[in-house]
Amino acid sequence: MKKYFHVINIGVQNTLVYRANFFFRAAFALIPLTATIFLWKTVYAGKDSGDVAGYSLAGMISYYLLVTIVDALTAVNEDDWQIAADIREGAINQFLLKPIDYLTYRLCLFVSGRAVYVASAFIPVLLFLLVQREYLVPPPDAQTFGLFLFSLVLTALLQFFMSYTMALLAFWVLEVSTFIFILFAFEYIAGGHLFPIDIMPPALATALHYTPFPYQMFFPVSIYLGRSVGAELWSGLAVQLGWVALMYMAARFVWARGTRKYTAFGG
Repeated sequence: MKKYFHVINIGVQNTLVYRANFFFRAAFALIPLTATIFLWKTVYAGKDSGDVAGYSLAGMISYYLLVTIVDALTAVNEDDWQIAADIREGAINQFLLKPIDYLTYRLCLFVSGRAVYVASAFIPVLLFLLVQREYLVPPPDAQTFGLFLFSLVLTALLQFFMSYTMALLAFWVLEVSTFIFILFAFEYIAGGHLFPIDIMPPALATALHYTPFPYQMFFPVSIYLGRSVGAELWSGLAVQLGWVALMYMAARFVWARGTRKYTAFGG
């Protein structure tokens, strides 16, 4: 394990070079979020019932604030492009010859990257949350918050394993950007970034829950807001854990098949 802690340390040092970029990226990402909040305020101002699909105005704004937090903690940032570049340029040769597991190595870099990003984005996001504090709904109880944190870890692993597996397509195709953008589009719409999944038509929302996408964003947020409770909560956690295990096995399988086909060069 010592070598992987060293990888995390090196990853933090390398990523700190871009801390100013992370700060401005986080700050400017709050601009579309602000526009979304004003949009929903306008929607609610024109409604007599005071809620949309069971969401109050505070609940809806809390949803988007939590999406911002979850995204900062779990989103894959450049990792898939770097993995594809390692394959194209022959940088993975060393991992085929040395006792270092490439998936664990990339996971350590992912963790270090998220740590630096969160530290860099902390101030602008905190200030924004303070401005919107009247709308930020607290979790119902301590157990709910604990389950939210557990689901958050599963969300990060699921996002990483999916992106890792997609990037490994570079073993077979020269350019994987199209596949990565398609995956991102599905994650953005079907994962709950754009709007809560449960405001969609019931049949479509139910169908989406048979995919991994809601468990990348919508599900952990719904736990925090207390919208997933009882049997639905526990079955959702089981499904999320199942998707993490499945994508981990897929990542291992694709790596094994890819390295069997790989012809080393460069590096």
